[in-house]
Amino acid sequence: MAMLPVCMPAASTSEAVASASTAAPTVLAAAKTAAVPDTKAVTYPPAPKLTAADYPTIKGVNSRVAVWLAAQLHLWFGAFVLAVPIFVFIIEAIGMATRDERYDNMAFEFMKVSITAYSLTALLGGLLTFSLVLFYPDLFKYLATIFKGSMFAYALLFFAESAILYIYYYGWHWLQGGNKKWVHLTFGLLLNAIGCTLMFLANAWTTFMMSPAAVDAAGVFNGNTWAAIHNFLWNPINIHRLVANVAFGGSIIGAYAAFKFLSAKTKEERAHYDWIGYNANFIAIAALLPLPFAGYYLTAELYAYSQQMGITLMGGAFAWIFIIQAVLIGALFLSANYYLWCGMGRSEGAYRYNSRIKYIAIVLVAAFLVWFTPHTLVLTNAELKSLGGPYHQYLGVLGLMPAKNTAVNFLIVFTFLSFMFYRRANKIATVSWVTTGNAIQIALFTVGLINITLLGIYYGYFTNNVYKVAASIPQVLTTLIIIVVSTVIDTLMYKGAKEVAPLHWGRMPNRSQYALFLLAVSFTWLMGLMGYVRSAIRQHWHVQGVFRDNSVDAFTPDLGYAANIVSIGTILFMAMVIFIFWLNLINSRRAIAKGYWKKHA
Repeated sequence: MAMLPVCMPAASTSEAVASASTAAPTVLAAAKTAAVPDTKAVTYPPAPKLTAADYPTIKGVNSRVAVWLAAQLHLWFGAFVLAVPIFVFIIEAIGMATRDERYDNMAFEFMKVSITAYSLTALLGGLLTFSLVLFYPDLFKYLATIFKGSMFAYALLFFAESAILYIYYYGWHWLQGGNKKWVHLTFGLLLNAIGCTLMFLANAWTTFMMSPAAVDAAGVFNGNTWAAIHNFLWNPINIHRLVANVAFGGSIIGAYAAFKFLSAKTKEERAHYDWIGYNANFIAIAALLPLPFAGYYLTAELYAYSQQMGITLMGGAFAWIFIIQAVLIGALFLSANYYLWCGMGRSEGAYRYNSRIKYIAIVLVAAFLVWFTPHTLVLTNAELKSLGGPYHQYLGVLGLMPAKNTAVNFLIVFTFLSFMFYRRANKIATVSWVTTGNAIQIALFTVGLINITLLGIYYGYFTNNVYKVAASIPQVLTTLIIIVVSTVIDTLMYKGAKEVAPLHWGRMPNRSQYALFLLAVSFTWLMGLMGYVRSAIRQHWHVQGVFRDNSVDAFTPDLGYAANIVSIGTILFMAMVIFIFWLNLINSRRAIAKGYWKKHA
């Protein structure tokens, strides 16, 4: 502002002279200040411009695949060890509130599984860091320059998390009863707070590569670390990963329960691990239901940030990956429902609902078929000529998002209906308004499903694109209203209900346990596939639009190649998980070696 009077036209000569005389000392002072360099100012370099020769290589090792597998394995185990303490804390609190020791024992067993996984998470994190430093040193240096403060905080928080985790686990039986239990629960709360903070910090580094902030076009950092952390996609990724991690953690614990159920030697063991499997499946389903909405929010925000990235994601090179995603999501919903249907065999009153299960199955399969129907088909010239174009005459309309949004809402609503039938199977309501309550729920489901269908058809096919996208919001709200209102009515209606008979825990066919394994494998495969897509939409950029990838691997692999790498990662992860299960199995068994040890008087 000191230069403003000099630049503006003067009203008179005297005013001009006065202005010049007034401004002269200021200009001289500014010149003197500029002549003395500010030793405290920090200047940051632009993003490096690399060539293929700048990327170190090791003969016989594919750099991208090595980092890809190390990162994915670390993320899978990180998701598991983040999620388990969240629902362990909730289960422990339930046990404390109800004074039911079964919940406390179950929570401890969950932690026992995750404690070994925690060590593997740390080892894989180290492997990932070494791989990045070795194969992509300039990228690591650039990110470390911007996020050095948060990376140092991450390291400190990791040590704090480790200390609290070991106190929480090894002090479980010591901190029991009275105020001690409150202290233990507080450690659980701290463990979750630090774990979530670690995830949020790591998410910032990932999302910065997708939606960079606090840098100019050349990649020069302006020094605002918070702006770099709080980039455009940070919050959507945080929400999506938190929900997905809980669902994923529940599925892995379900697989552990299935493993122990199938290897159980007594009825008591089968009953115990059947109960744990049910609770794990409940956790996975509870997080699975809102997961599509979190994914939709993330995708909408990605489109808002960059339409080019959004189109590449859903309509470009990665469009067919979402067909595989649809198959895996369908496998998740079908396996979760199948386990619930098998679980109704624990109850003597399930016969009242068994006849309705087939109708739920028909709707789920139909919605699943719509969900993975492609819009554009991959065809030969002869097939294109025979079909008359790339779209099927009748099924092409089912490939559009309005049909898929409608289908996924049907999947969620009918999965909730399966759970509601399971919950009711062993109960008889005693309130006077049972008939009225059932009628309200039937009307709620009927009107809600009609509304979801009409929104999908009318706004999806008879209005312009603006309304097509907007119609998904009232569809989601309708689904949420059905679930929330029906849950409230059901809770009130079955409060103080009579039990038909005691539940027969352990009375489950072995095939039901393979549904839990399928749930875990599908979640793992799905997370790996979507992780690849999230990273690959940057295409030839390390940091989108700022730092170009000029390595020999700076190309988008074809679908088959990507699927193979994700499959290898899934097999490696599941092998490690089964190894952890086996360690817990042998740890619980004691061999009596008669005559081996000397006897002392």
